[in-house]
Amino acid sequence: MSQNQHQTGSSNSNIPVSEVYWALVAKADKKFSKIRDLPYYQRTRYDTYFYKVFKVYTQLWKFQQENRQKLVEAGLKRWEIGEIASRIGQLYFGQYMRTSEANYLSESYVFYEAILTREYFKDGLHQDINLASKQLRFIARFLTVCLVLNRREVVYQLVNQLKMLLDECKRTFQETDFKEWKLVIQEIVKFLKVDTAFMNNRPLRYSVVLDPQPDSLPIVLEAKRNLKLRDALLCSYHPNEVKFSELTLDTFRMLQCLEWEPGGSFYQPITATATGSVSVTGQNGAPGPSRVNKDITDPTLPPNPRKAILYHPSVTHFIAVSVNHQHSSS
Repeated sequence: MSQNQHQTGSSNSNIPVSEVYWALVAKADKKFSKIRDLPYYQRTRYDTYFYKVFKVYTQLWKFQQENRQKLVEAGLKRWEIGEIASRIGQLYFGQYMRTSEANYLSESYVFYEAILTREYFKDGLHQDINLASKQLRFIARFLTVCLVLNRREVVYQLVNQLKMLLDECKRTFQETDFKEWKLVIQEIVKFLKVDTAFMNNRPLRYSVVLDPQPDSLPIVLEAKRNLKLRDALLCSYHPNEVKFSELTLDTFRMLQCLEWEPGGSFYQPITATATGSVSVTGQNGAPGPSRVNKDITDPTLPPNPRKAILYHPSVTHFIAVSVNHQHSSS
């Protein structure tokens, strides 16, 4: 059902906008729960779910934008809007992890940055432990996106915010155990400290500024066939590795090496305006078009190879993922 149909249906049937909205929320929650724990390497199965779930969340996001005032009057809280935006960001990042397409990663950043800038979870943050937990989880997810996107300056800002929020939570909710979040901060601080050696060198990933165009690279005449890297399995077994979540330092660096930077006119830095809205600026600093659903893929570069990142997998798990990769590539 289209957005117009929803509005028309609600007016003809005298159904309050808030009831239509909460029905959409329930539908979106139900579909999201089905894909929340699907592994990143089950691409064929996930693609079908992704488009269904994303369609509902797109519909829900537009509906709350177009009916914001009525919904607020009916009791809609800012953190509930942030929850929708956060899940859309999760969907985009999950699809990036399954396809390695840079535009999904960029869209995930846009939604997470909007949540941070507009402070959706701020109201009641220090009175409600559930809201505090939502903000902590949101920052942790945003940290992962910024690490993969190589936005290191934002990573440091988020780490500081995570530390301050955790300190406030400890003072406000003294009876609550925050050992898990203390460990999260220890992991990211150690990760950044160890990875500092690479900060002043050229980036690990291909850069249109520093590297030659792929077409100008020498051709190996002895090769009997033209081989292309389409899929990669990244995993590590070393004990006590430096890691953040399940992204170890070595798999992180391997992932970076298998990424192409969006290049030329396709690279448009994302900035936040004074009003908190997200906008795009071109390389000359001029305002650019809306980033939402804008394809930033550079046609002069080959697509990123699809990657599956496994943390300490068993042998059977590793073989199962390998077989799945072969089938999805054939």
